[in-house]
Amino acid sequence: MQIKRLKLTGFKSFVDPAELRVEPGLTGVVGPNGCGKSNLLEAIRWVMGEGSAKSLRGGAMDDVIFAGTASRPSRDFAEVSLLAESDAANDIDEYGRELEIVRRIERGAGSAYRLNGRDVRAKDVALVFADAATGAHSPALVSQGKISAVISAKPTDRRAMLEEAAGISGLHVRRKDAEQKLRATETNLNKLNDVLADMEQRTAALRRQARAAERYRKLSTDIRIAEGRLIYSRWRDAAAAADLAKAEAQTAEQTVQKASEAQRAAAAYQSQAVTKLAELRSAALATREKANEAGHRLASLRAERAALDRRMAELSAQMQQLSADHEREGQLARDAAQALSQLSEEAKSLATRIAAAEADRPAMADRQAKAEAARRDAEVELAQALTAQAREQADVRVAEAALAAAMTRLDRAQRDKARIDAEVAALGDEAPLVAARDAAIARRAEMEVAAKSAAALIEQAEAARLGAAQARDVAQTDGATAQASLAALESEARALSKAVETKAGANPALAQVKAAMGYEIALAAALGDDLE
Repeated sequence: MQIKRLKLTGFKSFVDPAELRVEPGLTGVVGPNGCGKSNLLEAIRWVMGEGSAKSLRGGAMDDVIFAGTASRPSRDFAEVSLLAESDAANDIDEYGRELEIVRRIERGAGSAYRLNGRDVRAKDVALVFADAATGAHSPALVSQGKISAVISAKPTDRRAMLEEAAGISGLHVRRKDAEQKLRATETNLNKLNDVLADMEQRTAALRRQARAAERYRKLSTDIRIAEGRLIYSRWRDAAAAADLAKAEAQTAEQTVQKASEAQRAAAAYQSQAVTKLAELRSAALATREKANEAGHRLASLRAERAALDRRMAELSAQMQQLSADHEREGQLARDAAQALSQLSEEAKSLATRIAAAEADRPAMADRQAKAEAARRDAEVELAQALTAQAREQADVRVAEAALAAAMTRLDRAQRDKARIDAEVAALGDEAPLVAARDAAIARRAEMEVAAKSAAALIEQAEAARLGAAQARDVAQTDGATAQASLAALESEARALSKAVETKAGANPALAQVKAAMGYEIALAAALGDDLE
């Protein structure tokens, strides 16, 4: 196999698409350490099917995708395309001489292979390179430190190198694949033998079941013949039983008709009693509701009158208290006025004394100081008296407002009392309502007694109806059973008659035999299958 071109996109350090052409002769790549020379060899191994990320100097297979730098973002996929010319006959017959192998990997999604534009498996790609005596682990791909490994290789590794050089490594791969297929085929053959053994066991079981079915069919034929003989004898007994059941059914129907008439009469009486009871109950309920409503209204009016009386007493007490408070406030106001007049007189006398003492100021200095103190005390007492007077005036105004509100409530209570008295007078005497209520209660008790007696009659009629219905059901069941037995026997008799008519042309000996009454079963048991 001759590699002609290698294209890389996003593989390790080759973030931009790069193409390496391998022309005839010697092709070399020269550059400093870290420029990506080893990445080219790893790209060739990767596109040939390398599956170990460690051999590609990575921790995971996604590490072959460009991881990004400070100036360029990372890529989400990597793709390597290898164009080669193959001399292997198998590859030429299947894919042609030129082979373009493409391997593409997406981050977190795995890789995929394409061979000449067709989607293929990694196994197919490895087989193509094995036919060409190369591959991802071929000794022809010499990386760093590989020369010393070849020199110190074990005999097994040297044998692999020689086989690859001889071009038979593809045969080993195909032989291994064929051996795996053979082992799988042997496993399938063992499973097939197990299935065949199971099928043989099932076939033997089915044969046994077929023999049992044949015996069952023969026994069923014998049973049908015996049943036909038994059914004929039962038909004769059932015909007599059917006649007797018909007579009993007619008697039961007559009894049922009588019971139905009695039930209809009882139902009519019940409906009349229920209607009358409903009317009486409605009247009693209406009367009781009226009596209850009148009683409740009377009780409520009495309660309202008692409440109004209590309220009026409370308002009278409040009025008396307010009058007493007003008189007391008036007395306080008069006392304050007298105190003010006295203070005024004292102030005048003090002024006179001050005028008289002006002439004798130096001698009266002490007396003037004392007078000043007395004046200040008088002014303080005057201020306190004025404050008390203002407070008393405010209390008087509050008391007057409370008195006005109390008078308003008293007026409204008096109007409510007059209205309630008028309503109580309009109600009249409660004796007729009580008498009507007692009469309604007594009438309701009478109607309940009548209803109980009607219910007892209804229960008796219902019991009679149920007994008649049960007797009718029993008679109908017996009649239906007899009719079904008669129909079955008639059908079997017709079938037997038809069978006899069908065989009439053969003139069997049975047609010439007549058994005496009571000896039919004995004759049938003696002759058995020879009857025909």
